[in-house]
Amino acid sequence: MKRPQIVHFITIISDDFISLKAAIGLTRKTTTLQEPGITPISSLENDLASFPIQSFNLLNSHNFQIKIIGLDKNHKILFEKEYETDAYGNLNFKIPLTKDTSKIKSFQLYETSRLPQVELLLGSFIPLKIQSPRKIVICDFDKTLVDTKYSTTKEVYESLTKPLKDFPNVKKSIELLKSYTKKGFHPFILSASPHFYENAIRDWLYQNKIFTAGIFLKDVRQVFSLWDGDLSPRDITHQGLYKLNQLLDIINMTDIPDELVLMGDNFESDPIIYLSFSQMIQNKEDPWVIWKNLKEQKDFSIGRKQNSKFLSKIFQIKTLLKNKKQKNNQFQIKLKIFIRKKHTEEKLKIPSDLKPEVTNIETYATETSAVEFHSDNGRPK
Repeated sequence: MKRPQIVHFITIISDDFISLKAAIGLTRKTTTLQEPGITPISSLENDLASFPIQSFNLLNSHNFQIKIIGLDKNHKILFEKEYETDAYGNLNFKIPLTKDTSKIKSFQLYETSRLPQVELLLGSFIPLKIQSPRKIVICDFDKTLVDTKYSTTKEVYESLTKPLKDFPNVKKSIELLKSYTKKGFHPFILSASPHFYENAIRDWLYQNKIFTAGIFLKDVRQVFSLWDGDLSPRDITHQGLYKLNQLLDIINMTDIPDELVLMGDNFESDPIIYLSFSQMIQNKEDPWVIWKNLKEQKDFSIGRKQNSKFLSKIFQIKTLLKNKKQKNNQFQIKLKIFIRKKHTEEKLKIPSDLKPEVTNIETYATETSAVEFHSDNGRPK
């Protein structure tokens, strides 16, 4: 039997609102008879590191009706409302902070449409409150933390069928990320990997003692949609537009941070994405000018449907900045960008309009940690 299940959920409390982002999918639950003292196979499988193809069924699309209940510390209901997901089971909205909602300590989610007159509990969740001063570190995953490869059909197949722990780690990047989390920065992982990689990435993060990280992945199902407009077929290979979109979503959920660290690599378009974002979040250029310059870049080709959505998000950032400066005229975000280079001789390719922002970038050259092998079968340990 297939049952609705939370695939992804993150809720963040800022000064003015509670942001919720959720994804729900259908998963098949199976039960097996077992003899006393025998551990079922499913339990053994759960102890192993997951790999992406195990979640491949999340490519299916489903619509759900979700009841969201907000509770205070005494489990008194302070908020209750039903929402309909999009065609892919996604929800993304904000709850204004009022006298009641500011007391919310946990959320319960129920699916109400799959079975008549039955509310299926999806789970209980505690919102994240990023304390003031608000400090955030946003880190790319592929090529920044783990040296994954997707150039050939064989490499794509291996990425789907092997745990991420079998790929070489980028030790210096991991150490850098963990050094900021120890300083009180809340981590967010931003990756262009498909959305069904979440369990595999979460496993890898836990194995490397990186906890409470919000994960933002690409919902590749939207690429084939004629109506939603967030992604288009060209975005399968071009990551610029997607990553910038997710950066805007993270800041719109968390509000403008006092300190922001961005970590990426020099293998795709991370330097251009981060420097353009630096212009936006520091309000150095008019949003129209920034957007016009971005659209001239190869990785930022955009259709009409996407254009209005992205412009709207950029102006939302500008509004958040305006509100921040109304509260503190002296406010200035502290921003730092780290870009991993594989070799010391590599140079960053930066468009002329972004040259003034280059002072925010610190590059570092690093090699990956070698994967250890068994001598008998050549497989990674």
